[in-house]
Amino acid sequence: MTLSELKYIVALSQERHFGRAAERCFVSQPTLSVAIKKLEDELGIGIFERSKNAVTLTPLGEQIVHQAQVVLENVTTLKSIADGGKDQLTGPLKIGAIFTIGPYLFPHLIPQVQALAPQMPLYIEENYTRVLRKKLRDGELDMIIIALPFTEADVLTKALYDEPFEVLLRHDHPWTKKKQINPDLLPDSDLLLLGDGHCFRDQVLDMCPALARKQNSQLKAIAEGSSLETLRHMVASGLGITVLPKSATGVAHYAGNLIETRPFKKPIPKRTVAIAWRASFPRPKAVDLITQAASLCQLY
Repeated sequence: MTLSELKYIVALSQERHFGRAAERCFVSQPTLSVAIKKLEDELGIGIFERSKNAVTLTPLGEQIVHQAQVVLENVTTLKSIADGGKDQLTGPLKIGAIFTIGPYLFPHLIPQVQALAPQMPLYIEENYTRVLRKKLRDGELDMIIIALPFTEADVLTKALYDEPFEVLLRHDHPWTKKKQINPDLLPDSDLLLLGDGHCFRDQVLDMCPALARKQNSQLKAIAEGSSLETLRHMVASGLGITVLPKSATGVAHYAGNLIETRPFKKPIPKRTVAIAWRASFPRPKAVDLITQAASLCQLY
């Protein structure tokens, strides 16, 4: 059993395709196939089920691959220790963020990180929470930025900041006459929401029980957007109103005061943005630096 063989089975479990797994490991497909078959013979079990159209893990294979990931990460930790305290802030850092945080945080975070750790470039990915969770668990990302609550075995989290929600309106909407908005008014409004799969959609529904229960008839025919940017554009065009995190309101992007925001009545709905990383991640100083950089960001 070799580390290369462990890398091959982890790559194949993630790609579910021999050709792509081989490319990812920089070896030929026959080399990868022979090595995986050798490991299966050595262990006396089938790690993968192979067919013409699919590659799937066997139940025992899932356990083997999980342990292989642990071993490979421990090897990375051992190398870090052997380097005698090598600078943890040197070398790329793979960081992901959910769609409703990344576009608004990264333009502020990246300059702060470059100032604090110029030798640590960031590999950036934006995705859904469920996808980022898996990539973090599989070691494809070093850390992710998500909204709490977030729980995952052997994963640590740290709150970065709280962000209030605001109502976004066209300048001629009747609610612009209000100084504050009562969340109880939302069920009877022309509210625009993100589509299913976005955790921010769930947070908006949770903040107003009537919305969560879908008690208003309008909600059934409500327009949905694929991103916060899309929702903002639809508000600007007069289609309705929406609820956004304060960092995403983007009022200044439109000429002539076309859109406006209003705060909610207290207690003001908000989300807690946090960083999550594997407990075994060998660069804790990088986690501390990202936390520090986030604290220096002026998002709104």
